[in-house]
Amino acid sequence: MDRGAAGRAAASGGLMPGERREAVAEQNVPTHATDTMAYQVATDVRALRAFVSAGALARGLSAERVELLTLAVSELATNTLQHTTGGGWVRLWAESGQLFCDVVDHGPARAFGRSMPAADSVRGRGLAIVEQICDEVAVLTGPGETVVRIRLSL
Repeated sequence: MDRGAAGRAAASGGLMPGERREAVAEQNVPTHATDTMAYQVATDVRALRAFVSAGALARGLSAERVELLTLAVSELATNTLQHTTGGGWVRLWAESGQLFCDVVDHGPARAFGRSMPAADSVRGRGLAIVEQICDEVAVLTGPGETVVRIRLSL
């Protein structure tokens, strides 16, 4: 299955025919070996990209995949800053050959599963890009927070 289909399946809670559901949405955040960084304003996104890149490389993600993860996190953080208040934070960890990254904020749940907007559209590509480049995407909501959890195989 392609990465986009995996993301859409996770986000929608449905499975593609013959697919075994990965448990990205049920993955607990370990208290050890988890790096966390907060961001509040647009100028924090550059440091956030560096944080994600360094953490992913240190955990064994290939350089090509690090670029994809960094792009995905940048798109999600930018979405947070444009559509919510108070900024957010990112958690990064690896477990069982998988790299997990949570982008957490106090905004409403994101709507994944949409197709890429038309080429002449001014906005709306960020979440579609995230789905296309990550192995899996899930949205988790809790009291006062929304978590977009992304997973990439190491």
